[in-house]
Formats: sequence, C-alpha cells, structure tokens
Amino acid sequence: MIVQIVILAMIAAFLGLRLYSVLGRRPEHDEEPMRRRIEQPDPSAQNPKGTQQPVTQQGGSAAPRSRELAAPETNTFDNSAEAGVRAIISADRRFDLAQFLAGSKGAYAMILEAFWRGDKDELAQLCDADVLAGFTSAIDARIAAGEVIDARVIRIEEARIVAASIEGRTARITVRFLADIASVTRNAEGQVIAGSLDDAIEARDLWTFRRDLTSRDPDWLLDETDEA
Repeated sequence: MIVQIVILAMIAAFLGLRLYSVLGRRPEHDEEPMRRRIEQPDPSAQNPKGTQQPVTQQGGSAAPRSRELAAPETNTFDNSAEAGVRAIISADRRFDLAQFLAGSKGAYAMILEAFWRGDKDELAQLCDADVLAGFTSAIDARIAAGEVIDARVIRIEEARIVAASIEGRTARITVRFLADIASVTRNAEGQVIAGSLDDAIEARDLWTFRRDLTSRDPDWLLDETDEA
C-alpha cells in the first residue's frame, strides 16, 4: 500500500510540473517564482581566492556588463530579431531566452491539444481574447458538424525566434515552429473523413506571444497565429 501511495504521489508531481512550467506560469502563494533572469557569472565564484579584478585605464575596477546578451545563441533566433531580443532582456531582468523557447514549445503542444479536445477553459488561460475567439469558433463549428479530431504532436523539430519587439510596455516575440503532427477527423458516425494517424504531416506555424513587461504576472499569452 505504501509503495502504491508513493507511485501515485510521483505521478501527480510530474503532471503538476508539466502544467505549470510553461512560459513562466504564475506561481502559487507558497511557491518560489521560476527564475527568468539571464544572470551574469558570479565574480566571487570566478575569483575564489580573492585575487585582484582587472583594472581600467583610469585605475578603477572594470564594471560587469550585467544587462547584455552574453554569447548569444544565434541558432535560436534570426539576425533580424536580435535587436528586439536584446531590448526585451534590457527591459526585463527576469527574461530568460532559453527558458522562453522551452516554454514556447510546451505552450505550442498544450494549446493544440486543448483545441483538439475542445477545452475552452485551458485555451482561455494561454491565449488572448482574439485568438481565443478564433479557437472557440472553430470548436463550436466542429461540434455542430458532429466531427471529432484525434491528433497528436509527434515531435517539434524547431522553435526559432524570427521577430521580437517592444511597443510601449508590451513585448512581443514571434516563434516559428516546425512540427510533425498526426491527425485524423471523424464524422458523427465515426468514419474517417480526413487525415491519418499513421502518416504525420509537417506543420509550419508562426505564433506570436506577448507580455506586459510592467506586470508582475510572468505569463506570456498567445497573441497571434499564422502559417510560416
């Protein structure tokens, strides 16, 4: 019995982490917020023996470049997006590029799965009003036609930032997703009318996420969808 309880607890913990580790979801009252800042190396860790730090020509200690994109991972964003990415990092010390991209992949799968299930409540937590309205309309039309979608994301081949900007206090990041998706649509009688679960097709999507940088809420919402 004790072993069964431990196993159930481990499963519940895993599901909880999967749902709340996407795009900086809001922590609970007693939960430590996720680290979203690109932190510079700790000088004391690099200089454990207390040796003297480099000195400038004026004789002062060299100031750390704490708000730069250190060694940018150019494989994660297009050159045209670099200025916008740097601007977001400068404006929001909590922003972490690698964590954002990992979260965007999770959000991509979660949003698609919620749409296929027809879960409007989950979509409302991940999308802004306009995108939610589009998903809701498509779900209602599918239900009215008596159709059911059985689909799954097989793999996400790429998640790459192709645009980034700040307008006022709002940051927007556009990510290009290349993914393999298997999907089949059945009518009210259960007959397949489109797709196949045996053959995955490549999906190319451009999704734009936005966030108010002055807000204490770390959530990024899906602001726009398009085909790549």
